[in-house]
Amino acid sequence: MTSDAYLADCRARLAFDLLSHTWNAVVLWSLRRGPSRHGELRERIGGISSKVLTETLRRLEFNGLVERRVEDGAPARISYELTDLGRSLLGPIDAFGAWAFEHGDEVMAAQERHEG
Repeated sequence: MTSDAYLADCRARLAFDLLSHTWNAVVLWSLRRGPSRHGELRERIGGISSKVLTETLRRLEFNGLVERRVEDGAPARISYELTDLGRSLLGPIDAFGAWAFEHGDEVMAAQERHEG
């Protein structure tokens, strides 16, 4: 693959688009330990509205990364869990998080230099 392939290859762009949504990686990471209900996810994540979490879960389900499970009962219990495809993104998300931890201060310093 040439370096220009990332500009034109729709699969590479698809992967970058999946992680570019603000909450996608956060929700995927929060599901890494197993199924969770909507309220549990909101509490675990913090700072995400119910509406945005619902939209994110739907987007992740649409892309085959999360599965929505409905358990019978009154009321029905709905939980979300990673699919095998979703679990396959945990490694790249972890690597990206490690990079951010290591270089975040440098990025913020660069931003400050350009603002002031």
